[in-house]
Amino acid sequence: MRCITVCICMLLSIVSPFVSAQIKLGAAQLPTLIDDRDKSARINDIMTEAFLRMDTDIELEVMRKAFLGSGLLSGKIDGLYAFLDLDDEKPQHLYSDVYLPLYLHAISKKEDINSVAALDHLKDRRVAIDNRFANTDQVRLIKGVKWGRNPSTFDAFKQLADDRSYYLMTSRLLVDEFNRLLRYENEQLVHFSKNPLIIGGFRLAMTDTDDNQRLIQKFNKTIETMQADGTYNQLLNIAWLTKDINGDGTADYISSRAVAHPKLMEGALTLAYPLDSTEVAEASLFYIDGEQAADWPGALELLEGVEPALRRSLLDEEVYQRIMARW
Repeated sequence: MRCITVCICMLLSIVSPFVSAQIKLGAAQLPTLIDDRDKSARINDIMTEAFLRMDTDIELEVMRKAFLGSGLLSGKIDGLYAFLDLDDEKPQHLYSDVYLPLYLHAISKKEDINSVAALDHLKDRRVAIDNRFANTDQVRLIKGVKWGRNPSTFDAFKQLADDRSYYLMTSRLLVDEFNRLLRYENEQLVHFSKNPLIIGGFRLAMTDTDDNQRLIQKFNKTIETMQADGTYNQLLNIAWLTKDINGDGTADYISSRAVAHPKLMEGALTLAYPLDSTEVAEASLFYIDGEQAADWPGALELLEGVEPALRRSLLDEEVYQRIMARW
Protein backbone atom coordinates (compact mmCIF):
# COMPACT_ATOMS: atom_id res chain seq x y z
CA MET A 1 0.00 0.00 0.00
CA ARG A 2 1.29 3.43 -0.90
CA CYS A 3 0.25 6.46 1.07
CA ILE A 4 0.09 10.15 0.41
CA THR A 5 -0.54 12.46 3.33
CA VAL A 6 -1.92 15.81 2.41
CA CYS A 7 -1.81 18.15 5.42
CA ILE A 8 -4.22 21.04 5.18
CA CYS A 9 -4.09 23.56 8.02
CA MET A 10 -7.38 24.62 9.58
CA LEU A 11 -8.35 27.57 11.72
CA LEU A 12 -10.09 26.00 14.69
CA SER A 13 -12.39 28.95 15.15
CA ILE A 14 -14.14 28.35 11.83
CA VAL A 15 -14.13 24.55 11.65
CA SER A 16 -17.43 22.86 12.38
CA PRO A 17 -17.49 19.68 14.53
CA PHE A 18 -18.24 17.30 11.67
CA VAL A 19 -15.01 18.16 9.85
CA SER A 20 -12.74 18.57 12.88
CA ALA A 21 -11.08 15.15 12.49
CA GLN A 22 -8.86 14.24 9.58
CA ILE A 23 -10.66 12.39 6.81
CA LYS A 24 -8.93 9.41 5.18
CA LEU A 25 -9.78 8.73 1.53
CA GLY A 26 -8.51 5.97 -0.74
CA ALA A 27 -8.23 5.41 -4.50
CA ALA A 28 -6.61 3.03 -6.98
CA GLN A 29 -3.66 4.22 -9.06
CA LEU A 30 -4.24 5.63 -12.54
CA PRO A 31 -1.34 7.38 -14.35
CA THR A 32 -1.45 11.20 -14.44
CA LEU A 33 -4.66 11.22 -12.36
CA ILE A 34 -4.09 9.20 -9.17
CA ASP A 35 -0.57 8.49 -7.99
CA ASP A 36 1.93 8.90 -5.18
CA ARG A 37 5.32 10.50 -4.57
CA ASP A 38 6.31 13.16 -7.08
CA LYS A 39 4.34 11.82 -10.03
CA SER A 40 1.60 13.79 -11.76
CA ALA A 41 -1.74 13.12 -10.04
CA ARG A 42 -4.42 15.51 -11.21
CA ILE A 43 -7.30 13.99 -9.24
CA ASN A 44 -5.17 14.14 -6.08
CA ASP A 45 -4.61 17.82 -6.84
CA ILE A 46 -8.35 18.39 -7.29
CA MET A 47 -9.06 16.75 -3.93
CA THR A 48 -6.33 18.72 -2.18
CA GLU A 49 -7.60 22.05 -3.51
CA ALA A 50 -11.27 21.26 -2.87
CA PHE A 51 -10.76 20.22 0.75
CA LEU A 52 -8.41 23.13 1.34
CA ARG A 53 -11.23 25.45 0.31
CA MET A 54 -13.53 23.47 2.61
CA ASP A 55 -11.13 23.94 5.56
CA THR A 56 -10.93 20.17 6.01
CA ASP A 57 -7.91 17.95 6.71
CA ILE A 58 -7.59 14.94 4.42
CA GLU A 59 -5.21 12.03 4.00
CA LEU A 60 -5.14 10.41 0.56
CA GLU A 61 -4.09 6.78 0.26
CA VAL A 62 -3.26 5.15 -3.08
CA MET A 63 -4.29 1.51 -2.67
CA ARG A 64 -4.92 -1.61 -4.68
CA LYS A 65 -8.49 -1.65 -5.91
CA ALA A 66 -9.14 -4.96 -4.12
CA PHE A 67 -8.44 -3.30 -0.75
CA LEU A 68 -10.65 -0.25 -1.25
CA GLY A 69 -13.99 -1.88 -0.45
CA SER A 70 -12.70 -3.71 2.62
CA GLY A 71 -10.93 -0.56 3.80
CA LEU A 72 -14.19 1.36 3.67
CA LEU A 73 -16.16 -1.38 5.44
CA SER A 74 -13.55 -1.77 8.21
CA GLY A 75 -13.27 1.97 8.77
CA LYS A 76 -9.60 2.09 7.78
CA ILE A 77 -10.62 4.76 5.27
CA ASP A 78 -13.63 7.07 5.40
CA GLY A 79 -14.33 7.14 1.69
CA LEU A 80 -13.19 6.70 -1.89
CA TYR A 81 -11.96 9.82 -3.61
CA ALA A 82 -12.04 8.40 -7.14
CA PHE A 83 -15.02 6.04 -7.21
CA LEU A 84 -15.56 5.21 -10.88
CA ASP A 85 -19.26 4.94 -11.58
CA LEU A 86 -18.73 2.17 -14.13
CA ASP A 87 -19.09 0.16 -10.91
CA ASP A 88 -22.48 -0.24 -9.24
CA GLU A 89 -23.28 2.09 -6.35
CA LYS A 90 -23.69 0.58 -2.88
CA PRO A 91 -26.86 1.45 -0.90
CA GLN A 92 -24.86 2.09 2.30
CA HIS A 93 -22.70 4.75 0.63
CA LEU A 94 -23.24 8.36 -0.36
CA TYR A 95 -21.92 9.68 -3.68
CA SER A 96 -21.01 13.13 -4.88
CA ASP A 97 -21.87 14.48 -8.29
CA VAL A 98 -19.39 13.52 -11.02
CA TYR A 99 -16.44 15.85 -10.53
CA LEU A 100 -14.50 14.54 -13.55
CA PRO A 101 -16.13 12.74 -16.48
CA LEU A 102 -14.39 9.72 -18.01
CA TYR A 103 -14.56 9.17 -21.77
CA LEU A 104 -13.26 5.81 -22.95
CA HIS A 105 -12.31 5.84 -26.64
CA ALA A 106 -11.02 3.08 -28.87
CA ILE A 107 -7.70 4.13 -30.38
CA SER A 108 -5.52 2.61 -33.07
CA LYS A 109 -2.47 3.23 -35.22
CA LYS A 110 -4.84 2.90 -38.18
CA GLU A 111 -7.01 5.78 -39.40
CA ASP A 112 -10.03 3.50 -39.93
CA ILE A 113 -10.71 3.87 -36.20
CA ASN A 114 -12.17 7.28 -37.04
CA SER A 115 -15.31 5.58 -38.37
CA VAL A 116 -15.88 3.52 -35.20
CA ALA A 117 -18.90 4.92 -33.40
CA ALA A 118 -20.18 1.98 -31.31
CA LEU A 119 -18.86 -1.02 -29.40
CA ASP A 120 -20.31 -3.37 -32.02
CA HIS A 121 -17.78 -2.00 -34.49
CA LEU A 122 -14.96 -3.54 -32.43
CA LYS A 123 -16.01 -7.15 -33.03
CA ASP A 124 -13.46 -9.55 -34.51
CA ARG A 125 -10.56 -7.30 -33.47
CA ARG A 126 -8.52 -7.70 -30.29
CA VAL A 127 -8.93 -4.72 -27.95
CA ALA A 128 -6.30 -3.99 -25.28
CA ILE A 129 -7.67 -2.61 -22.02
CA ASP A 130 -6.34 -1.74 -18.57
CA ASN A 131 -7.80 -3.88 -15.76
CA ARG A 132 -8.66 -0.60 -13.99
CA PHE A 133 -11.48 -0.31 -16.55
CA ALA A 134 -11.95 -3.95 -17.54
CA ASN A 135 -12.84 -5.09 -14.02
CA THR A 136 -15.67 -2.59 -13.54
CA ASP A 137 -19.24 -3.88 -13.33
CA GLN A 138 -20.31 -2.17 -16.55
CA VAL A 139 -17.43 -3.32 -18.76
CA ARG A 140 -17.66 -6.91 -17.48
CA LEU A 141 -21.18 -7.08 -18.94
CA ILE A 142 -19.99 -6.18 -22.45
CA LYS A 143 -20.09 -9.27 -24.65
CA GLY A 144 -18.73 -9.85 -28.12
CA VAL A 145 -15.51 -7.86 -27.68
CA LYS A 146 -12.18 -9.69 -27.60
CA TRP A 147 -10.60 -7.95 -24.64
CA GLY A 148 -6.85 -8.13 -24.18
CA ARG A 149 -6.67 -7.45 -20.44
CA ASN A 150 -3.59 -5.81 -18.95
CA PRO A 151 -2.50 -5.24 -15.35
CA SER A 152 -1.57 -1.60 -15.97
CA THR A 153 -2.02 1.31 -18.34
CA PHE A 154 1.59 0.93 -19.48
CA ASP A 155 1.02 -2.72 -20.41
CA ALA A 156 -2.13 -1.80 -22.36
CA PHE A 157 -0.25 0.79 -24.42
CA LYS A 158 2.62 -1.67 -24.88
CA GLN A 159 0.22 -4.28 -26.26
CA LEU A 160 -0.88 -1.78 -28.90
CA ALA A 161 2.71 -0.77 -29.64
CA ASP A 162 3.73 -4.41 -30.12
CA ASP A 163 0.79 -4.98 -32.52
CA ARG A 164 -0.65 -7.65 -30.22
CA SER A 165 -3.94 -5.78 -30.36
CA TYR A 166 -5.56 -3.80 -33.13
CA TYR A 167 -7.36 -1.37 -30.80
CA LEU A 168 -6.85 0.03 -27.32
CA MET A 169 -9.72 1.14 -25.10
CA THR A 170 -8.65 3.87 -22.71
CA SER A 171 -9.33 7.32 -21.32
CA ARG A 172 -9.24 10.31 -23.64
CA LEU A 173 -7.09 12.11 -21.06
CA LEU A 174 -4.51 9.33 -21.14
CA VAL A 175 -4.51 9.19 -24.95
CA ASP A 176 -3.82 12.91 -25.09
CA GLU A 177 -0.79 12.48 -22.83
CA PHE A 178 0.42 9.51 -24.91
CA ASN A 179 0.10 11.53 -28.11
CA ARG A 180 2.20 14.27 -26.52
CA LEU A 181 4.97 11.70 -26.06
CA LEU A 182 4.64 10.59 -29.68
CA ARG A 183 4.66 14.17 -30.95
CA TYR A 184 7.82 14.93 -28.98
CA GLU A 185 9.49 11.87 -30.56
CA ASN A 186 8.23 12.85 -34.04
CA GLU A 187 6.25 9.62 -34.20
CA GLN A 188 2.85 9.03 -35.81
CA LEU A 189 0.02 9.91 -33.43
CA VAL A 190 -2.71 7.42 -32.54
CA HIS A 191 -6.23 7.92 -33.90
CA PHE A 192 -9.48 8.14 -31.91
CA SER A 193 -12.85 6.47 -32.37
CA LYS A 194 -15.47 8.87 -33.67
CA ASN A 195 -17.22 8.98 -30.28
CA PRO A 196 -16.40 7.87 -26.76
CA LEU A 197 -17.68 4.28 -26.61
CA ILE A 198 -18.10 4.17 -22.82
CA ILE A 199 -18.86 7.17 -20.61
CA GLY A 200 -18.49 7.24 -16.84
CA GLY A 201 -17.26 9.59 -14.18
CA PHE A 202 -15.27 9.93 -10.99
CA ARG A 203 -17.14 10.63 -7.74
CA LEU A 204 -16.40 11.01 -4.07
CA ALA A 205 -17.97 8.12 -2.12
CA MET A 206 -18.40 7.99 1.65
CA THR A 207 -20.32 6.02 4.24
CA ASP A 208 -23.91 7.13 4.74
CA THR A 209 -24.00 9.50 7.72
CA ASP A 210 -25.53 12.93 8.24
CA ASP A 211 -22.08 14.48 8.62
CA ASN A 212 -20.88 12.96 5.36
CA GLN A 213 -24.02 14.06 3.57
CA ARG A 214 -23.29 17.66 4.55
CA LEU A 215 -19.65 17.21 3.59
CA ILE A 216 -20.53 15.91 0.12
CA GLN A 217 -22.99 18.75 -0.45
CA LYS A 218 -20.23 21.21 0.40
CA PHE A 219 -17.83 19.30 -1.85
CA ASN A 220 -20.25 19.53 -4.81
CA LYS A 221 -20.57 23.30 -4.42
CA THR A 222 -16.80 23.72 -4.08
CA ILE A 223 -16.17 21.70 -7.25
CA GLU A 224 -18.69 23.83 -9.18
CA THR A 225 -16.74 26.95 -8.26
CA MET A 226 -13.40 25.37 -9.15
CA GLN A 227 -14.71 24.27 -12.53
CA ALA A 228 -15.98 27.73 -13.41
CA ASP A 229 -13.11 29.96 -12.26
CA GLY A 230 -10.24 28.41 -14.22
CA THR A 231 -8.90 26.34 -11.30
CA TYR A 232 -9.82 23.09 -13.04
CA ASN A 233 -7.93 24.09 -16.18
CA GLN A 234 -4.84 24.64 -14.06
CA LEU A 235 -5.17 21.41 -12.05
CA LEU A 236 -5.93 19.27 -15.11
CA ASN A 237 -3.43 21.18 -17.27
CA ILE A 238 -6.03 21.49 -20.05
CA ALA A 239 -6.41 24.68 -22.05
CA TRP A 240 -10.16 24.47 -22.69
CA LEU A 241 -13.02 22.85 -20.80
CA THR A 242 -16.76 23.07 -21.45
CA LYS A 243 -19.69 23.12 -19.05
CA ASP A 244 -23.03 24.88 -18.74
CA ILE A 245 -22.03 27.62 -16.29
CA ASN A 246 -25.05 29.93 -16.46
CA GLY A 247 -27.77 27.25 -16.53
CA ASP A 248 -29.18 28.02 -20.00
CA GLY A 249 -28.73 24.44 -21.24
CA THR A 250 -25.78 25.34 -23.48
CA ALA A 251 -22.17 24.50 -22.68
CA ASP A 252 -19.78 27.41 -22.13
CA TYR A 253 -16.03 27.51 -22.72
CA ILE A 254 -13.72 27.73 -19.70
CA SER A 255 -10.01 28.53 -19.60
CA SER A 256 -7.23 30.16 -17.61
CA ARG A 257 -4.33 32.42 -18.44
CA ALA A 258 -2.13 30.21 -16.24
CA VAL A 259 -2.45 27.19 -18.56
CA ALA A 260 -0.30 26.44 -21.61
CA HIS A 261 -2.26 27.24 -24.80
CA PRO A 262 -0.75 25.52 -27.87
CA LYS A 263 -2.60 27.91 -30.18
CA LEU A 264 -4.73 30.98 -29.57
CA MET A 265 -7.00 30.08 -32.45
CA GLU A 266 -10.73 29.44 -32.44
CA GLY A 267 -10.12 25.97 -33.90
CA ALA A 268 -8.53 24.95 -30.60
CA LEU A 269 -11.99 25.01 -29.02
CA THR A 270 -12.86 21.75 -30.81
CA LEU A 271 -10.44 19.99 -28.45
CA ALA A 272 -12.18 21.25 -25.30
CA TYR A 273 -12.79 18.57 -22.65
CA PRO A 274 -16.48 18.40 -21.58
CA LEU A 275 -17.27 18.47 -17.86
CA ASP A 276 -20.97 17.75 -18.40
CA SER A 277 -23.30 16.46 -21.13
CA THR A 278 -24.34 19.86 -22.54
CA GLU A 279 -23.18 20.90 -25.99
CA VAL A 280 -21.72 24.16 -27.24
CA ALA A 281 -23.73 26.43 -29.55
CA GLU A 282 -23.81 30.01 -30.78
CA ALA A 283 -25.05 31.09 -27.36
CA SER A 284 -21.96 29.67 -25.63
CA LEU A 285 -20.10 32.15 -23.42
CA PHE A 286 -16.42 32.23 -22.46
CA TYR A 287 -15.10 32.23 -18.91
CA ILE A 288 -11.41 33.05 -18.47
CA ASP A 289 -10.30 32.79 -14.83
CA GLY A 290 -13.90 33.55 -13.88
CA GLU A 291 -14.22 36.60 -16.15
CA GLN A 292 -16.98 36.40 -18.77
CA ALA A 293 -16.77 37.17 -22.49
CA ALA A 294 -19.61 36.92 -24.99
CA ASP A 295 -17.60 35.67 -27.96
CA TRP A 296 -14.20 34.56 -29.22
CA PRO A 297 -12.81 38.08 -29.78
CA GLY A 298 -13.80 38.92 -26.22
CA ALA A 299 -12.07 35.76 -24.98
CA LEU A 300 -8.89 36.77 -26.82
CA GLU A 301 -8.95 40.10 -25.02
CA LEU A 302 -9.08 38.28 -21.69
CA LEU A 303 -6.19 36.06 -22.83
CA GLU A 304 -4.07 39.06 -23.83
CA GLY A 305 -0.43 38.50 -22.96
CA VAL A 306 -0.65 34.70 -23.10
CA GLU A 307 2.10 33.30 -25.31
CA PRO A 308 1.25 30.05 -27.17
CA ALA A 309 3.28 27.14 -25.81
CA LEU A 310 3.34 23.36 -25.93
CA ARG A 311 3.70 21.49 -22.67
CA ARG A 312 5.35 18.11 -22.18
CA SER A 313 3.41 14.93 -21.46
CA LEU A 314 2.37 14.17 -17.90
CA LEU A 315 3.19 10.48 -18.42
CA ASP A 316 6.55 9.28 -17.15
CA GLU A 317 8.72 9.81 -20.22
CA GLU A 318 11.51 7.54 -18.98
CA VAL A 319 9.13 4.63 -18.46
CA TYR A 320 7.28 5.10 -21.75
CA GLN A 321 10.52 5.46 -23.70
CA ARG A 322 10.51 1.65 -24.00
CA ILE A 323 7.25 1.91 -25.93
CA MET A 324 8.50 4.77 -28.06
CA ALA A 325 11.43 2.57 -29.13
CA ARG A 326 8.98 -0.02 -30.48
CA TRP A 327 6.64 2.43 -32.19
